[in-house]
Amino acid sequence: MTETSAPKTDRYPWLANIRLRLRSLYFGREKGALYFQVTLAVVDLAILGFFILGPYIRSSPSYLIIDYAIAAWIGVELVARALIERSLRDWLKRPITWLDFIVLATLLAPELLFNFAFLRAMRIWAIGQSTLLKELLRRCGYRRLEEAIRASINVVVFLFLITGFVYTFFFYRQDGVTGLVDALYFTVATVTTTGFGDITLPGTLGKLTSIATMIIGISLFVRLAQAVVRPYKVIFPCPQCGLQRHDADAVHCKACGHILNIPDDGA
Repeated sequence: MTETSAPKTDRYPWLANIRLRLRSLYFGREKGALYFQVTLAVVDLAILGFFILGPYIRSSPSYLIIDYAIAAWIGVELVARALIERSLRDWLKRPITWLDFIVLATLLAPELLFNFAFLRAMRIWAIGQSTLLKELLRRCGYRRLEEAIRASINVVVFLFLITGFVYTFFFYRQDGVTGLVDALYFTVATVTTTGFGDITLPGTLGKLTSIATMIIGISLFVRLAQAVVRPYKVIFPCPQCGLQRHDADAVHCKACGHILNIPDDGA
């Protein structure tokens, strides 16, 4: 490697130390790192709570204070996540990065733009897909519930995203909780294909939103039902044939008979 192609972290040791520390916090499995990751999840839930409570406190002076405080938090987190990536290009390729940029813009200009804080629900979805959930369930002894919990998180996040979208674009100007409840009511009625018809979304955007909600929602509910009803299996690729799912106490692969060495939950 030539001198001109040397990593920037070699030139700035203090920056390399910060990046290593951040990576250990974001991706580590030690107790301190897990506490940090859970704290981030709690903060994301609090941001979603701010979005829900928005209609009640919008006229209060504290609304803008909380709004800008959340914007500052998201800005700091964007910088931190940029530092832990190996390159700025990889960071910009992540859809979650651009979602955070959108949320940040709406928080910095609350009077001009709709509040898109509901997009932070994607952070909860990302946690559900990460190894953090698996590690927490393993430590608590509930590893067998992993698939059902992941499916439940997917459904809840989807419902929240659609409710937030419908509320933001169709009911945002209603006072109090009425608009949010109407958005949630419409979302649940559409996802379950009940279709009472007492609340409908106007225009082409409303029709497209209804179609997407029905198609994706039905698929997620079917997935959730399968995860709850299907017998518990562990994900352990067979070295011989590659079969992914096995009984938790399986000794041989039922497809090819290869001897397995599946670690138990306490491993």
